[in-house]
Amino acid sequence: MPDIRTYAHPDDAEAVRIDKALAQSFGAEISRTRLEESFRAGAVKIDGVPVPKRRKILPGERAEIEMPPPIPTEVAPADIPVEVVYEDEHIVAVNKPAGMTVHPGSGTGEDTLVHAMMHRCGGKLSMAGGAMRPGIVHRLDKETSGIMLMAKTDEAYYRLVEMFSRRELEKEYAAIICGVPTVRSGIIDKSIGRHPTFRTKMCVSDADGARPARTEWFAAENFGCAAALVSCKILTGRTHQIRVHMSSIGFPILGDYTYGFQKNKLKLVRPPERVMLHSHRLALAHPVRPGIALDLRAEPPQDFRDALEILRKTYS
Repeated sequence: MPDIRTYAHPDDAEAVRIDKALAQSFGAEISRTRLEESFRAGAVKIDGVPVPKRRKILPGERAEIEMPPPIPTEVAPADIPVEVVYEDEHIVAVNKPAGMTVHPGSGTGEDTLVHAMMHRCGGKLSMAGGAMRPGIVHRLDKETSGIMLMAKTDEAYYRLVEMFSRRELEKEYAAIICGVPTVRSGIIDKSIGRHPTFRTKMCVSDADGARPARTEWFAAENFGCAAALVSCKILTGRTHQIRVHMSSIGFPILGDYTYGFQKNKLKLVRPPERVMLHSHRLALAHPVRPGIALDLRAEPPQDFRDALEILRKTYS
């Protein structure tokens, strides 16, 4: 049964925003983020009618809130197929499909990569990074496909975290960009920080808190003057790095509406339904076994290959 709580605003109190009143009353039981989710779900009501968070609650009024379910404290295995590229007793590398979130978070279901790999590995993933992020040492955006490395043992986890921090791995991506550069290759050396207005976005920035970022790119194939396939090697690992960097030089990635792609730029083909970015290579020394070099590769998924073929037929 749902857990419904009642809040009665005192008769001698001033009218205040209902979200602030509930946060003060139930702050020990529910975070502000989860409280906002309750408002969005229509789970906060006065006189049986859902109310917005900015609505003021008046003296003597009573509000009901259906408390959100408790946040899980562990990840339940889910039988979801994922392509395994490499596996031993310490690490596992997968070809993450586009559209799959890496680990649980606000608004996610039990269909993340972590859920799938807990099933695939029989629960044998390192918990050193937390019970809700077992095995996770780096991430890919939800819409990005390709190679992801996970730790099965704590020894591998700590060593991989150190290797990523020291940039001891080679990370290469394939991207389809809108437009064709006038040069064959280049280096983008621009710091990246949080967007000052849209906090879910990143941007090239010189502000305090922005972090150095470096991307090397090479144009592997041009499709007329409309688009190009580029290979990108990132020497740092900033959030949305390739997407922000390529957009900053005037070549947003196809399907990346967040960072400047526009449908009308490709008038002869149907725009892709996701960001055309794929992590195709990850090279590193084995984190635990001395003397073993790993060169992990993953072919782009079908939608990526289809997009390339359509561009070849239309513009080449």
